[in-house]
Amino acid sequence: MATHLQRLSSQIHRLSPFAKSLIVRTSATVSPAAASSVPSLSSGSKKVSDRIVKLFAIDPDGHKREIIGLSGKTLVRALIDSGLIEPASHRLEEIDACSAECEVQIAEEWLERLPPRTYDEEYVLRRNSRSRVLNKHSRLGCQVVLTPELQGMVVAVPEPKPWDIP
Repeated sequence: MATHLQRLSSQIHRLSPFAKSLIVRTSATVSPAAASSVPSLSSGSKKVSDRIVKLFAIDPDGHKREIIGLSGKTLVRALIDSGLIEPASHRLEEIDACSAECEVQIAEEWLERLPPRTYDEEYVLRRNSRSRVLNKHSRLGCQVVLTPELQGMVVAVPEPKPWDIP
């Protein structure tokens, strides 16, 4: 087996990124000693536990809940997975199909850690606002991508809009 892994390590640079990812994913079945002889197998990919971002959400009843999301995923995905936003109310995580059902309020101290709203996000928020005045804390959860720097962020989830209530 060791000679097979040595041969593989000499040929691994010619593999496509997809093939390399398959090898990395299957490296868990290779013994640690054998995997250490192949550089790309021993490095592995980022573990899910390294991608966890813990957030706090204030639900419509005012209760603070800890929720968990993954770095690289959207805030709305974390809110849907925790049951704070109805999945059917936000079917598509694309700005072109957005109707602001995933609007959240971001706590003041976290606003500067987020990238500024895009023109499209501002347009959707303004179009769907009752007062047509844009609150600086308002963001679309589908447009906020989680990063490790957002660990501990506090967001408020508003009550469902009347058309979302069954």
